Amino acid sequence: MGNPEIMDKDVETNKDAAAMIATASLEDLDAEARVAADEEHGHSFFQAVKLYPTAVGWSLFFSLGVIMTAFDPQLIGQLYATPKFQRDFGYLYKGNWIISAPWQTGLSMGNPIGQVVGALFAAYPMEWYGRKLTFGACVIFTTGCVFIQFFARSLSVLLAGELLGGLVLGSYAVIAPAYASEVCPLALRGVLTSCTNICFVIGQLLANAVIAGTHKLDTHWAYSGAFCAQWFWPLVILIGLPFAPESPWWLQRKGRIEEAEKALKRLASPDVDVKPTLAMIIETDRLEREMESGSTYWDCFKKINLVRTEIAIGVYTIQVLSGIYLVGYATYFFELAGLPTDQAFNMGVGFLAIGFVGTCLSWVMLIYFGRRTIYNSGLALLAVLQFIIAILDCAPNYDSRPAIAWAQSVLMLIWNFIYDLSIGPVCFVLLCEVSATRVRGKTIALATAVQAVAGIVMTVCIPYMINADQANMRGKLGFFFGGLAAVCLLWSYFRVPELKGRTYQEVDIMFERGLKTKEFKDYVVTR
Repeated sequence: MGNPEIMDKDVETNKDAAAMIATASLEDLDAEARVAADEEHGHSFFQAVKLYPTAVGWSLFFSLGVIMTAFDPQLIGQLYATPKFQRDFGYLYKGNWIISAPWQTGLSMGNPIGQVVGALFAAYPMEWYGRKLTFGACVIFTTGCVFIQFFARSLSVLLAGELLGGLVLGSYAVIAPAYASEVCPLALRGVLTSCTNICFVIGQLLANAVIAGTHKLDTHWAYSGAFCAQWFWPLVILIGLPFAPESPWWLQRKGRIEEAEKALKRLASPDVDVKPTLAMIIETDRLEREMESGSTYWDCFKKINLVRTEIAIGVYTIQVLSGIYLVGYATYFFELAGLPTDQAFNMGVGFLAIGFVGTCLSWVMLIYFGRRTIYNSGLALLAVLQFIIAILDCAPNYDSRPAIAWAQSVLMLIWNFIYDLSIGPVCFVLLCEVSATRVRGKTIALATAVQAVAGIVMTVCIPYMINADQANMRGKLGFFFGGLAAVCLLWSYFRVPELKGRTYQEVDIMFERGLKTKEFKDYVVTR
């Protein structure tokens, strides 16, 4: 396997790690690692669920933070169509109360700006203090930020709450997939890392459902009640977090081998021998050190990791470029398309409910189909649907033909279903699978930050493109996002490899050998 003297500094200073490596030869560790790899390849999805039930549970638990990440920006987007919020925070325009485009931009900017800063910052405490402590600190900070939003009675105070809250919300999208990818065996990895997407959908759906229930109120509770609902998830998380196991991959990198073994035992059923899995973790980490994979942000851009970083950034940014930021404006879009306010809110809830169903069905597809196939097929369909929506908007006498507005709304529902069936969940699977284990947190953070920068651009542009007092593009936005999706499809066809059924060690070897994108699927890894 290579030079046994190449050791991580943390491992060198840890007695447990030194003892283990001293008593186990490289050949023994390699043999154990091969046993673990063969076992993981041999497990079906349901066998893995039976063998690793607590890994499933804790992976889902750490994904709860993503619900908060999705709830907040979705809530703000829906408030723009809430009558009481419009009157308290907006101004009259042609007899209607609206929130001006500049303030919409400012309020909606908190989450994407926070994702940039929060994601990049989160990678450091995740590596210094572990996934568990970082998660807990972020949840406590979020709880405090909700107070600002809840008591806000002016746009400036609300903006401060959104910006501060956004700083920490961005960290959850880094912590959740990183933790899931490090506690789950191969057969569960695709489904459980994709749960990040369903938590986004749940957060968006809950925000829509809360506003659908409060938007008719004629007091500040029409919006304050929705902000108040955000305190539920921190309560649940802080109660359960002390009992959560730490990531065994992180513990191993810190040289805490005995604790890593205990964590693996907590994540598996009593019938599972975790020693081969521990050996595979040690061997994968050793291989990446020998490949000089590194563990800093700069290492993400070294030759050994550069392609992997590009793919991670690309698949995540495509979510924004293909039109996902329109989800936050769904109800507002339906209103502008001509639907009555109540129908627009109901359509907004249905919009995300269909997305929820799509994400659930994606789990079945991830078990039986490759990541590359699902991703590229879904992206192609999204581009086509956007173009159809845009073409319908060009129909003669659009304003006097409500059937067209309904047709566009239905197509938006289908678009969201396809998104959450394909590139939505598969993106998070690819993020975890394509990144080297030593820089996984930082690779996910970089991808999150770059897509958030793209999100900032969309947050600035969409209100001006969609507002009635600005460009008033309505469904013609489909030309813009459909065109971007087509360009993204061209990139993904040539750059996104097939990684289904591959252990992290196999992925490391294939990228080290510089395989072409189409060669990944059928390549036989030999050592």
